[in-house]
Amino acid sequence: MAKKVILASGSPRRKELLEQVGVEFEQRVSGKEERYTATEPKEIVKELALMKAENVASDIEAEKGLLIDTVVIGADTIVVLDGQILGKPRNEEHAFEMLQNLQGRSHEVYTGVAFLSYNKEGKKEVISHAVETKVHVHEMSEKEIREYVATKDPMDKAGGYGIQDGGLVKRISGSYTNVVGLPL
Repeated sequence: MAKKVILASGSPRRKELLEQVGVEFEQRVSGKEERYTATEPKEIVKELALMKAENVASDIEAEKGLLIDTVVIGADTIVVLDGQILGKPRNEEHAFEMLQNLQGRSHEVYTGVAFLSYNKEGKKEVISHAVETKVHVHEMSEKEIREYVATKDPMDKAGGYGIQDGGLVKRISGSYTNVVGLPL
């Protein structure tokens, strides 16, 4: 019997990746505030991914009971520049500052994925991993950065950019789908 798949993320990019590989799934968003105790980027994203999966699983269990035939996928992505985590921009000026700091340089993107399910005896099983990818960003003029920020595209993306937003990324060393938010 095939397991039901639930994506514990509101990310349209993660949704699109699962659709591209032909996975049938339901999408649910974790409402829990993202807090972590880990200190290393790979451990942070693994912790956040599992937290999202557990939160969504808990919500569904409260509605329907134990999820025996279900896999919940949690994922989280962070951008790291010079050891500093860059979250989503607070406003357009913050997005501009992030992009100005990234342009012409390399940084790391980390994505953690957690697969949460229950076996037939009701015991929780978790498989999780994290992937690191190095991203190299083109040199951009102040005008180019401001024009990109004006599109509002950077506002929901860690680091203030999306790899699929043409022309920003010079090259990647590693997994493209990791940078998009779900290493497949």
